[in-house]
Amino acid sequence: MTEKSIRVEAINPSVFFGTENKNLKFLQKRFPKLKLTSRGDEIKASGPDEQIQAFEQKLAELIKQLLNNPGITDGDVENILEGESTPKIQEEKDLSKGVLVYGNRGKIIKPRTLNQQSLVAAVEKHDVVFAVGPAGTGKTYTAVALAVRALKRKEVKKIILARPAVEAGESLGFLPGDLKEKIDPYLRPLYDSLLDMMPADKYLKYIDNGTVEVIPLAFMRGRTLDNCFVILDEAQNATETQLKMFLTRMGPNAKMVVTGDMSQVDLPRNQQSGLQGAIHMLKKIRGIAVVELSVLDVVRHKIVKEIIKAYDGKQSQR
Repeated sequence: MTEKSIRVEAINPSVFFGTENKNLKFLQKRFPKLKLTSRGDEIKASGPDEQIQAFEQKLAELIKQLLNNPGITDGDVENILEGESTPKIQEEKDLSKGVLVYGNRGKIIKPRTLNQQSLVAAVEKHDVVFAVGPAGTGKTYTAVALAVRALKRKEVKKIILARPAVEAGESLGFLPGDLKEKIDPYLRPLYDSLLDMMPADKYLKYIDNGTVEVIPLAFMRGRTLDNCFVILDEAQNATETQLKMFLTRMGPNAKMVVTGDMSQVDLPRNQQSGLQGAIHMLKKIRGIAVVELSVLDVVRHKIVKEIIKAYDGKQSQR
């Protein structure tokens, strides 16, 4: 048995230990064989030698992340302590410096996992990027942040966000209202991302003057998109013909990001998603990149990871 006392002097104790000592509880859950106590800026651990050593390493990791990431969430802390996010954060030395934009109320928006950082790097180096992975991995949010950054830097003149208006178990025809009112709910996640990154008055101004467009995929037919940052979200719900139509809209000085999750295809049974085929067919073309995100990149509530794992496990048993 070993006893170790560690002072956490670089961080405010209330930040380090978390609301109602949440972080200390996470640590205790991670190291059940240790007895942990805290007082002021000091934390004491007693237990087996090997557990103490592992605890010190994990504590140093947590301190580093809290110092470098002021906006870190309880879910991020738990992921670090569980070991799932540690490799991604340690491998990317500049992750804490990679702020994409400052959102409303000074919110720092930046990649939070190594694969999100890979997405940022891919978009910076390529004109067309496919970002695929399960729900909650930040594909669309990161892409929108990159688009807003490009607009702020005057690298592009417009942002265009598109989604296939495909029913996910509900019937579009039976929704109340005119065409816009029927379609808007499908585009709501894109509106929400934008509103997280710019003041409402500027957002409304951009929408009114056409600097920002949020539109159904079908509305892009016949257009040539130049000086634009274009995002196609939920691309697993686009057919091969629709994806070809979208990708061939690209004009000079344009960036395109195509996001999708092949586990959530909502197309009718007689229609096939064109996303997987497009990736396979186009990935070797110069200027096109594919970034794959996984359940380890989920940045929503921690339970979302377990939900995805459970569904993936069910599908693998079929």
